[in-house]
Amino acid sequence: MSGPLSHIKVLDLSRVLAGPWCGQNLADLGAEVIKVERPGKGDDSRGYAPPYLKDQNGNDTKEGAYFCAANRGKKSITVNISKPEGQQLIRELAQQCDVLIENYKVGDLARYGLGYEDLKKLNPGIIYCSVTGFGQTGPYKDRPGYDFMAQGMGGLMSITGEADDQPGGGAQRVGVPIIDLTTGMYATIAICAAVAHRAVTGKGQWIDVALLDSCVAFLANQAMNYFATGESPSRIGNAHPNIVPYQTFNTSNGAIILACGNDNLFNKFCDAAGCSGLLKNPIFATNADRVKNRVEVTRILNEIFLKRRTAEWVKLLDDAGVANGPINTIEEVFKEQQVIARGLKIELPHAAAGKVPLVASPMRFSETPIKHEVPPPTVGQHTEEILRSVLKKSDGEIAALRSAGAL
Repeated sequence: MSGPLSHIKVLDLSRVLAGPWCGQNLADLGAEVIKVERPGKGDDSRGYAPPYLKDQNGNDTKEGAYFCAANRGKKSITVNISKPEGQQLIRELAQQCDVLIENYKVGDLARYGLGYEDLKKLNPGIIYCSVTGFGQTGPYKDRPGYDFMAQGMGGLMSITGEADDQPGGGAQRVGVPIIDLTTGMYATIAICAAVAHRAVTGKGQWIDVALLDSCVAFLANQAMNYFATGESPSRIGNAHPNIVPYQTFNTSNGAIILACGNDNLFNKFCDAAGCSGLLKNPIFATNADRVKNRVEVTRILNEIFLKRRTAEWVKLLDDAGVANGPINTIEEVFKEQQVIARGLKIELPHAAAGKVPLVASPMRFSETPIKHEVPPPTVGQHTEEILRSVLKKSDGEIAALRSAGAL
């Protein structure tokens, strides 16, 4: 392995998305990640299918595409933690690891003697990251949590989608499990910070990351809009609450995104679009003026954009240095010249499918480049390898663990 965290070993006991996304980030950064799965069934997300990966003959395998999105770079070992022998294996692995990630309900692992305080006694330097729906404290701490719930409870859905009085109006979740992903990113940042802290002090620590917390933190400028006014922001579709114009417009054959993030870009747009007369109107002079007069400026620009095709607008605005872009399908994304040039689609060999296409990490380093070498594993693919190479188990010991139902 290579990368800035190539000196770190991670024990990933998490399932589904937020925790595994964190583990995948760490694997991308070079960490050795051991993923612990339930015997037979594995990670819950293996069952989030179809679609499945196809084998070399074009037939479905038993490997769900969902699982592959968050588990590249990891080695899989199956352990039954309900068995004393399985619990002991986790303790032994934790003693060999720098980081542990888990997303069990609050207190669940402690019942097996695998909580932070238990493992800290065996490995004082361990960085133990718990990912839950609502955190380790508070009245909701024992409730199960999922991304969809967090998007609703955390306010994100209240500001996502068209206004209630518009066609298709109503609250909408984001098209990917964005709070799972955001929580995984916050967990990654927290772990990296704890690794840096341990390098100075020698001390590990317990990290508590929650979906609801992450969603509230993710409200960003919309939370500040509420704090500043005392009024909850409403849904305004593809428009921006603080910048105008910063939205989609229909063209003669489709749609385009215009993003005038400052007055200079709006001036450039007006010059390129042949509507410089707008610049003489004081109600459009500054962004603050345009926000106040959003309805009128939007009405005028709607009429202007209908005069050209999307491709014509993209070229015209690109040439003028005005931020814009089409609204791509996922298929179109991977045909974009920039996406191809940046190598964002990769392919790795896979034990069941022969090969698997994946999205590359977006992190680029000049001194410690990321190398994608380990594909998403099949269930327990590396069980014996890990038992032998990490824990130095003999054939007899492995046979005894199997006999006890620990693997």
